[in-house]
Amino acid sequence: MATEETKRALAKVPYLAQLEPALIDIVAGNARQQEYTAGQVVITEGEQDVALYVVHTGWLKAVKSSPEGREQVLHFLGPGEVFNAIGVLIESRNPATVIALEPSVVWMIPQQVILYLIDHHPELGRVIVQHLAMRVQQLIRMVEDLSLHTLEARLARYLIEQSTSEQMQRPRWATQAELASRLGTVPDVLHRALRTLAKENLIRVQRHEITILDPAGLKAKAGLI
Repeated sequence: MATEETKRALAKVPYLAQLEPALIDIVAGNARQQEYTAGQVVITEGEQDVALYVVHTGWLKAVKSSPEGREQVLHFLGPGEVFNAIGVLIESRNPATVIALEPSVVWMIPQQVILYLIDHHPELGRVIVQHLAMRVQQLIRMVEDLSLHTLEARLARYLIEQSTSEQMQRPRWATQAELASRLGTVPDVLHRALRTLAKENLIRVQRHEITILDPAGLKAKAGLI
């Protein structure tokens, strides 16, 4: 039996927020909670996994890796976010590896439960399709950024997107190595790009915080204006 805490938490997930309480009970009753330590692999690229995953607490990353071991971070996944919808819908092999960046708790919902809900409640199917379309847009923009924009422009855009009130609080796992993997570069080159933006008085870099000093200038550097 699912606890009331699990039901309340799952009811806040965008995928499931539109479902009636009785259906949330079905999901919660079938969801298995799994805990991961920092660095632990949740799913592996190339393997087949027919379950939908919902992040309860912590942060994870979805990555593609080269044979030489270089990583490209596709997405950072935080509380309330969902992954492996493609595996659930078409039973394909995992297109990426998902790794915990810090101690994390994840719910795993079996494929048959999700497919049952989609069959009987089309509104859930629409939410899933919309979510997948947004992810496709993100990947298209990533390809565009990596192919057509300089590292400084990619970094400027990322800082703007991730900042709140002109500040970006960096969690402990958000090292320059992780940020470099997200932006398609290596830590030394990223460090130089940060110094360049700082010298241009666009940002101020501190240990766990980056402050945007010139929002308009940073948007211009990102090609957003």
